[in-house]
Amino acid sequence: MSEELKDVNIDVNEIQKILPHRYPFLLVDRIEKLSSTKAVGYKNVTINEWFFQGHFPDYPIMPGVLMIEGLAQCAGVLALKSIGYSSDKPPLIFFAAIDNVKFRNPVFPGDKLVYEVEIIKISNKFGKFKGVAKVGDKVCAEAEMMAMIQER
Repeated sequence: MSEELKDVNIDVNEIQKILPHRYPFLLVDRIEKLSSTKAVGYKNVTINEWFFQGHFPDYPIMPGVLMIEGLAQCAGVLALKSIGYSSDKPPLIFFAAIDNVKFRNPVFPGDKLVYEVEIIKISNKFGKFKGVAKVGDKVCAEAEMMAMIQER
């Protein structure tokens, strides 16, 4: 049984200490809730995002693959917090597989894209996660993700 989600305030500066991603590819602004097995984070999607220049100029929507990447980044923070990394150089976490991906609703400029991720299995070398990306109560994307965890 997993413990209850607790309110946290892991901001973008702390996220950048955990993940190697940087602009323009850091797709998590903040983690708001965390337990040993679940996390809730978000991305404020603005019209200034680089991908809206070509996706699509007359009807800007966030690419689905970037919603999944945001879920994976949120899962990466959860995974590394869960295994209790303790170095100045946290392990790297890489996609190994993505299964059961579904895109349900588009994400537009001005939306707050909320990521809800859960650990299915975790070790020091491997993680399996389930994630859902939402705007309000609308599910926009969902996936199961597997990742390799590698010391630097």
